[in-house]
Amino acid sequence: MKGTRNIGLLVFLGLLLVLGVWGCNGYNGLVTSDQSVKKVWGNVETNYQRRTDLYSSVIKTVEASANFEKSTLAAVVEARAKATSITVDINDPATLEKFQQAQGQLQGSMSRLIASFENYPDLKTTQAFRDFQTQIEGTENRINVARQDYNKAVEEYNLKVKRFPKNILASMFNFSEKAYYKADAGSEKAPDIKFDIK
Repeated sequence: MKGTRNIGLLVFLGLLLVLGVWGCNGYNGLVTSDQSVKKVWGNVETNYQRRTDLYSSVIKTVEASANFEKSTLAAVVEARAKATSITVDINDPATLEKFQQAQGQLQGSMSRLIASFENYPDLKTTQAFRDFQTQIEGTENRINVARQDYNKAVEEYNLKVKRFPKNILASMFNFSEKAYYKADAGSEKAPDIKFDIK
């Protein structure tokens, strides 16, 4: 009888040990995944900061042009201020959406500013403007890659949070799904491109 009790105790302790190791590994995997998402989001923010810095240098160049359209420039400055004032909590989809909208508004106002350069040939020929054109293309590509990397990290994390049996650990330790970076509203429609060739 005593030997059966010892075997039962050993089986129970063995089960407890296996569950403990599984729990620790599962928890550490969730923490690692969570930190990976945060790191990749940091890369997204870094690339958006690079874009903002480039926009700032173009704004300074434009401000130096005395007779440039002040209203167009003011819209860019305002959009830039709004875009840089939003703090994103990657656990809160609403802040991510606000950030994305503000970045879209900044990009839109900057596009309008660049389109208006056609009326200012002297401005278009400055070295600062030529440098900006080269750098902004590379920056937009980096932003796109960073957003894709972020979504991949979020997918891996969300799968860990939702799949059984790790979803039990995730709910015990308050690991919840994170929001994906979504395409800008209306980007699913093909742009209407018109060439004015004479």
